[in-house]
Amino acid sequence: MRLARTRRTLIAALFALLALLAPTTAHAATAVAGHLPARHAPGETVTLPVRDALAELTVADESRAGYSRDKFKHWTDADKDGCNTRAEVLLAEAVAAPEVGPKCTLTGGVWYSPYDDQYINDARKLDVDHLGPLAEAWDSGASAWTPKEREAYANDLDDPRALIAVSAASNRSKADKDPAEWMPPYAGYWCTYVTNWVADKLRYQLSVDPAEQAALAQRLAACPDQPITVTYAR
Repeated sequence: MRLARTRRTLIAALFALLALLAPTTAHAATAVAGHLPARHAPGETVTLPVRDALAELTVADESRAGYSRDKFKHWTDADKDGCNTRAEVLLAEAVAAPEVGPKCTLTGGVWYSPYDDQYINDARKLDVDHLGPLAEAWDSGASAWTPKEREAYANDLDDPRALIAVSAASNRSKADKDPAEWMPPYAGYWCTYVTNWVADKLRYQLSVDPAEQAALAQRLAACPDQPITVTYAR
């Protein structure tokens, strides 16, 4: 009788222990299977290898429903110095500085376009590219942002990877494509391009679609697993 009671007590204790462990185990399994990365506060800075950064990104299908470029107010003049975001990028990235005239008109100057390995001496032949195109950002999570958040993304001068001066021809070839659909014509820039793409997505905690994730993983496998430093924007 005493042995039977002891056995029942042990069995009850075992089931109680399993009940306590079950939610934790289930949560852990869900986190691994669904890949639920930790949220980070705006302004928090992290440094990690780029392949680990890619693993931090949520993989999800994308939707362009409701997108309009007008929903990203861009080329603003945040510091009211007369030069808008586009001009600020051109001034910052010039290999040889242009002259700055009235209304921030740029004359002369030389720029290097890394997408196609070209030097360009006319600002009118340059586009300032959003590394993560506005439509791509919308697809990947920006559709849920406030207008101010989208404006900040479209005019991000705080991270030099976000906006880049390139030849108009290369930028228009890229359009709103991600790395599964388009890579720069100059193969020598590929590792930098995909590394910066991952950093940009991580900065804004945007998702990647399955084809995009696979393309990034394939490209990065042939590149140095270099550490990247990212300051979260949101």
